[in-house]
Amino acid sequence: MTQALRWTSRDLEVLPDDGKRYEIIDGELYVSRQPHYFHQRLCARFTSALDRWSDETGAGETSVAPGLIFAEDDDVVPDIAWVSTARLASVLRPDGKLHGAPDLVIEVLSPGATNQQRDRETKLKLYGRRGVREYWIADWQQRQVEGYRRNGISLQLVGTWVDDDVIESPLLPGFRLPLRQLFAGLPPATRSR
Repeated sequence: MTQALRWTSRDLEVLPDDGKRYEIIDGELYVSRQPHYFHQRLCARFTSALDRWSDETGAGETSVAPGLIFAEDDDVVPDIAWVSTARLASVLRPDGKLHGAPDLVIEVLSPGATNQQRDRETKLKLYGRRGVREYWIADWQQRQVEGYRRNGISLQLVGTWVDDDVIESPLLPGFRLPLRQLFAGLPPATRSR
């Protein structure tokens, strides 16, 4: 009987620094290429909006592509993580990585079925299992953002923001991000609704 290889955080240390993103979820290695320009623009806009709100409220901090190590076999790099001020000291370790669930994780979809499946299914389960309070999946091609919120032991879809909607959340009181502002200057939506 053959045993499947289980990757760990230690294995990541020997992989090349080649611009690719290496992540481990439940012992399985995932490799992503560098993101698309518009993917990064969207990450910058989310980060800017969250930083402005956080600076005004003192409620927390935003990090772009932080190392997030839940366990040796769950070591990922979300596009954006926001952690409340009250919890930051308990999840940020001296190695500069987060070792506990951020309050909010945002993933911006990259093209391709494999990438989308990882964010919509694999990471949704991981973040739900590990205690993330909210998870937003942004699709710059469709110009929409799906919002998932903790409901007991899992993350449940609470809505999809499109068109003239404004992203708001009870997790971030007073935070408002109009989708028109978020997607301004990006190519028109490709959805066929």
